[in-house]
Amino acid sequence: MNVDHRVLGRELELFATSPLVGAGLPLWLPDGAIIRDELESLAAEEAARSGCHRVHTPVLAKRELFELSGHWGKFSADMFPEIEVGGESFVLRPANCPHHTQVYAARGRSYRDLPFRVSELGSMFRSELSGVLGGLSRVRQISLDDAHAFCTPEQVSAEVVLALQAIARCYGVLGVEVLYYRLSLRGPGGQYLGRHEQWELAQDQLRAALGSLALDYVEAEGEAAFYGPKIDVQVADAQGREETLSTVQVDFNQPERFGLEYTGEDGARHRPVMIHRGLLGSMERLTALLIELYQGRLPPWLAPVQVSILPVDEQRHQAAAEDLLERLLGARIRARIVGGGSLGRRIRTVRQHRDPYLVVLGDAEVRDGMVNVDLPASGHRAQMGIGRFVDHVVADVRRRVRSPSGPVA
Repeated sequence: MNVDHRVLGRELELFATSPLVGAGLPLWLPDGAIIRDELESLAAEEAARSGCHRVHTPVLAKRELFELSGHWGKFSADMFPEIEVGGESFVLRPANCPHHTQVYAARGRSYRDLPFRVSELGSMFRSELSGVLGGLSRVRQISLDDAHAFCTPEQVSAEVVLALQAIARCYGVLGVEVLYYRLSLRGPGGQYLGRHEQWELAQDQLRAALGSLALDYVEAEGEAAFYGPKIDVQVADAQGREETLSTVQVDFNQPERFGLEYTGEDGARHRPVMIHRGLLGSMERLTALLIELYQGRLPPWLAPVQVSILPVDEQRHQAAAEDLLERLLGARIRARIVGGGSLGRRIRTVRQHRDPYLVVLGDAEVRDGMVNVDLPASGHRAQMGIGRFVDHVVADVRRRVRSPSGPVA
């Protein structure tokens, strides 16, 4: 039976809420923070692989920035109230992209510099009503894995392909299945920015990118962002509900509104195109989806505790357990010794915590330099040498396997 991530989050002590902090502002507890850190590492590695430069930008800015970007006119009702400081008006950002335009504008650019790609795990804020908030799936502070590429018009399709390939690689690691790709287009009416010709060109470039990868997709009028068309990657959660996790968006408008330029091969000034890429989406929504998808029994590389060591006799076998713990910690494996109570009770505790590797050390194991390994997810058990076990766990974690594999299983 599927269990809501809010229930599992409390049971496994991954996150909490506090009335003093406020609704929609979850607290990542130590074990939940480990999951988030691992997901952030995956996003950062993939961003670097695709040529992104890591940046850090403030979570607030002058209201003028969002007036220029168009966010204030479109989303001011969903943004937090202005903050007056020293006669100036500041706003918590509803999106990271306006800040990234200013990273691009920090110096002059040439066509030789393009594509120029930046990435950031940045916080953004939405003033959601209390009634729609819940767990990690609907929050007021969103921790977004965000990247933006600034490129020439001729480079747009290649940049979109690069982003879609990165999304596919990450989904393969996470075990997330794509339901379908949705090409979200401008619809009749709506407060869209930019000229008709720009929209038509952008929509054609997205179609070309999807076609080059032979991806099936559906077109959805009226689902575009206010500044440009986009590709939404649709997935299903554990209850079968459809949701958008990742997006790739083409934006002609913010470069124009901010006056972004580059010097072309002809020596003239040209306007770059901005590609928005949400590789993993928000850390909150992704974590909620994965908790439910795996029912809390996360892949070894994501598991807060990867190996639990249970000495049969807490006095006679403690030294061997501590030696194994030191070897695992030295190999950067998250491990712990579980003591207190009968062996059966401790085994039940570890199983309830959903740790991927359970190791029992008794007289025979200590005498022979072996470990007795139990894989609760599959029910498989095995005995092996300590060195072989440590190497195997390290390999599983480094390869980011979805479940314990190889000789242990």
